[in-house]
Amino acid sequence: MARGNRQDNGVRKPDMPKAKLTKENLKEALLIFSYLKPYRYTFITGLLFIALSSGTTMAFPYFLKRLIDSAHSLSLGKEAVSPGTIALWMLGILTLQMIFSFMRVYLFTYVGEYALADMRKEVYRKMIMMPMDFFAQRRVGELSSRISADLSQIQEAVTGMLAEILRGILTLIIGMGLILYLSRSLTAVMLSVVPIIVVAGVVFGKRIRKLSRNTQDQLADSNTIVQETLQGVSNVKSFTNEWYEIGRYTRSLQQVVKLAVSNGRFRGLFVSFILMSIFGTIILVVWYGTTLVQAGTLSFGDLTAFVVYTAFVGGSMAGFADLYSQLQKTLGATQRVREILRDTTEPVTVTDEPVEEKNKLLGAVTFDRVSFSYPSRKEVHILKEITLTAAPGEQIAIVGPSGAGKSTIAALLLQFYQPGNGQILFDGKPANSIPLSQLRKQMALVPQDVFLFGGTIRENISYGKPGATQPDIEEAARKANAHDFIMSFPEGYDTVVGERGIKLSGGQRQRIAIARAILKDPVILVLDEATSSLDSASESLVQEALDNLMKNRTSFVIAHRLSTIRNADKIIVLDKGHVIESGTHQELLALNDGLYKSLNKLQLEWASE
Repeated sequence: MARGNRQDNGVRKPDMPKAKLTKENLKEALLIFSYLKPYRYTFITGLLFIALSSGTTMAFPYFLKRLIDSAHSLSLGKEAVSPGTIALWMLGILTLQMIFSFMRVYLFTYVGEYALADMRKEVYRKMIMMPMDFFAQRRVGELSSRISADLSQIQEAVTGMLAEILRGILTLIIGMGLILYLSRSLTAVMLSVVPIIVVAGVVFGKRIRKLSRNTQDQLADSNTIVQETLQGVSNVKSFTNEWYEIGRYTRSLQQVVKLAVSNGRFRGLFVSFILMSIFGTIILVVWYGTTLVQAGTLSFGDLTAFVVYTAFVGGSMAGFADLYSQLQKTLGATQRVREILRDTTEPVTVTDEPVEEKNKLLGAVTFDRVSFSYPSRKEVHILKEITLTAAPGEQIAIVGPSGAGKSTIAALLLQFYQPGNGQILFDGKPANSIPLSQLRKQMALVPQDVFLFGGTIRENISYGKPGATQPDIEEAARKANAHDFIMSFPEGYDTVVGERGIKLSGGQRQRIAIARAILKDPVILVLDEATSSLDSASESLVQEALDNLMKNRTSFVIAHRLSTIRNADKIIVLDKGHVIESGTHQELLALNDGLYKSLNKLQLEWASE
C-alpha cells in the first residue's frame, strides 16, 4: 500500500519504508561509497570543508565572548583589545564561514549527483537487460520505484544527510568540549534536563509515529479510491454512481482528518513540552550563571558564550532524531536497490552491433518437440510436444481456442522464454547458438495491443530503425497505409501521440506499429492477433498493410478472425497445448468433425447475425 508524506512544496511523495540500524544493514549502505570512488578526491575535499565550516561556526561564540569581555574590561578602565578589532575578526570569520559553507554544499552536491547518476544507469541497465520472466514476477510500479524513490532517497543521503551528520557530530563534540571548558558546574545543570527530554521524546515519538502511519495508510486508501474511480470512470457513469463514489471518498477523507487532528494534538503537546524544557533550561542556566558571575567565578562573556554553545549543542542533538530517521530510510532504500543489483537471474546479453554475415537468417523455423511451462506456473503445461516447420517466406497461421498456447508460441519465437523440453531451430541452427540480439534484430512483432511511446509519430515509426531518414520513414508509412492519415494532422509526422498512443484510434495505432515493423525490414515476422479488435473499415486497411508487410518474409500469424488467414501456406490448429490439425484452409475444412471447421462455422454464423 502506498504511503505518503508532504514536502515543502506541498507535493506528496511516497513515504520510504525504514530499515533497522544493524551491522548487516550498515554493510549494505557501503554500496553508496563504492559509487563515490571515482569522485573520492572531491568527496575528501568536501569533508575538509565540513570541518572548516564547523570550526568557524564554533569559533563565533568564542569571539563573541572576547567582544563582551573586552567591552567590560574597557568600561572598568582595564587594558584590552579594541572591540572594533574583535568585530573585524568576527566579520572575517563570517566571510570564511560563508565560503566554507558554499564549498561544502557545492562539492557534496557535485559528488552526490554524479555518483547517483552512475548508480541509476547501472540499476536501469541491469533491469532492462533482465529476461521476461524477471518482469513477469514483479510489478512495474515496484521496479520504477527503485529508479525513482529509492535512488532519490540515497541521493538525498549523499548530498545532504551525510554532510549534516558529520557537521552535527563535529558541532556536538567541539561544543561539549567548550562548555565543559567554560564551566563544569553549568554543564552539569544543562545536562540534568537531557534525560527528561529524551524520555519524553521516546514516549511521544512512538505515539506520533503510529498515528502518522495510520494517517498515511488512510490517505493511501483515499488515493486508491480516486485512482480506481478515474480508471473506471466509464463504469461509474454508466451505473450513475457518481454520488456513491463521492460518498465513499468523503467517508475515507473524514477518517484521514480525524487521525490527522489526533496526531496534531500529540505533536502540539510534544512541541509545547520541548519548548518549555528548552527555555526552562536556558532560564535555569542563565539564573545559575548569573550567580556564578556575581561570585566572580565566571565572566559575563563566558556566560554568553556558554548559552550560545548550549544552543548549538541542543540544536545538534535535536537534529539527530530526524537524521536517524533519514538514515533508516536510506538503509531501506539501499537494501531494495541492492536486491536488484545482486539478483541472481542471469541478465540477457544484448549488443547494438549490426547483424554479422554468419548470423544472417533465411527464415526457416522449426519447433522440434517443444514443451513449455511458465516459470511462475511450472505445474501448468502450456505447450506439449509441439512440432512445426516454416520454410523461408512461408506464412504460418496459428489458430485455436483461448488458452491453447498461441501467444506462447510467439513468446518462444522471440526468445522471451526458453523451452522446457525440445528446441527451436532457425535455419537448422539451435536458437541458443545465435546471439540473442543478432536474432531479434531480424525479427519483428506486431501485437494486438499496440504500445506507442508518448512522443511523435516519427519517433514511434523510427523505433524500428533508429537513425532512419525521413524518406525511409514515409515510405514505410505508405506501405502501412498510414501516410495519408498522418499528413491529415496539422503537425504531420511531428504529431505527439500521447501516452500509449491515446490520441490515435486503434486502427491508426496498428498501422503505426506495422510501419515500424516495415522499417525494421525483418526476416521473420510475428503477428499476434493484430486485427482482432478492429472494426471492419479499419481491419481492411490494416489487413492490406499486413499483406504488404508479410511479402517475402517468414510470417507467423496468430489469428482470431479466420477470414484473415485463408491464404496462409499452412494453418496450425492448437488445442490444450497440442497441435491437433495442420494444413491449408481448404484441407482443414475437408476434415470431418475438425476443430478448425467448427471454429470457422461458428464465426460465419456470428457474421451473419
